[in-house]
Amino acid sequence: MTTYLDCNATTPMAQEVAEIVSKYMFEEYGNAGSRTHEFGVRAKQATELARQQVADVVGAEKNEVVFTSGATESNNIAILGLKSWANSQDKKHIITTKIEHKAVLEPIEALEAEGFEVTYLDCDESGLISKESLADALRDDTCLVSIMHVNNETGSIQDIPGYCDVLENHTAYFHVDAAQGFGKYSEPLNHSRVDMISVSGHKLYGPKGIGALIVKRRGYKKVPLKPLMFGGGQERGLRPGTLPVALIAGLGEACSISNRYSEAWSKHCQKLKDEALSSLAEIGIKVNGYNTAPHVLNFSIPEVNSEAAMVALKGIAAVSNGSACTSSSYTPSHVLTAMGLDEERIDSAIRMSWCYQTKELPLTAIVEKIKQYL
Repeated sequence: MTTYLDCNATTPMAQEVAEIVSKYMFEEYGNAGSRTHEFGVRAKQATELARQQVADVVGAEKNEVVFTSGATESNNIAILGLKSWANSQDKKHIITTKIEHKAVLEPIEALEAEGFEVTYLDCDESGLISKESLADALRDDTCLVSIMHVNNETGSIQDIPGYCDVLENHTAYFHVDAAQGFGKYSEPLNHSRVDMISVSGHKLYGPKGIGALIVKRRGYKKVPLKPLMFGGGQERGLRPGTLPVALIAGLGEACSISNRYSEAWSKHCQKLKDEALSSLAEIGIKVNGYNTAPHVLNFSIPEVNSEAAMVALKGIAAVSNGSACTSSSYTPSHVLTAMGLDEERIDSAIRMSWCYQTKELPLTAIVEKIKQYL
């Protein structure tokens, strides 16, 4: 039986979450916007409970949670939603990094095409963005800083508290794409200087098609976002459309259980990682990225192409060689390229990612199979 090791692409849904989703699909199927009967009232109560459960992960207020279809939409609202305000203030400078997910890079590129100036921060082989580089890039007209929490390809955990320190006396809004770390390693996201946090349900043992944008207030001031779509006024006018109650309830439950068990899950994942590093050392792997999350291991096998390795591992382990969102593209990883790795190392890079539901890694079988290609 193949072991699933592609949890950065999507996690398996938790059983508790599946039960909640099923309940609100087949038993409590009311529209949260229907206030004239008990079906609608119960649906509304479910969405508000979930809103609180999402907020609790990072100590936010529940009225600061906006439900979206996922982190991609959340990123787009956080970035493109600032355009009108930035134009009105003549603050058209954005800072991001070269290792962001395409869901951040592409909306920023859209603003760049409309006259915004963008500084793309570099990293070195560590895959980490230094707070000094952020400090050097800041300008008076910087309106937005968007830096991810945990890199989806390498698992490198970025220095969110350090960036917050740099931004302490600056007015730029700070957005964090936390798709890979929210609910797993949430403590840095609690920082009051983080203005916006993007959340993805299916990276957190929840259903696909649901996420959130947490938009924190500065004192009594809201982040001046404008909606990208119109019609209905749901989610405080920022994200219209009928709320998918079942998916929202599932996201809330996923956040609730993650909030309770994330520390234990992290220890389990680190144990698996330690075992993997020990076993894979036998085939001479080179680990890509430093300060990486316990559930992710990106490594290169010298002289073994990643495509060949993935074919060889079919029936043993389901792994990847990059982001699922760009798997149809055969261009080299922009993350590993930004890290300055050579072409051979990039071509041989494999990502394994697991979760608390992963009981063990088929390390002996993986090593024996890869040895046949060495």
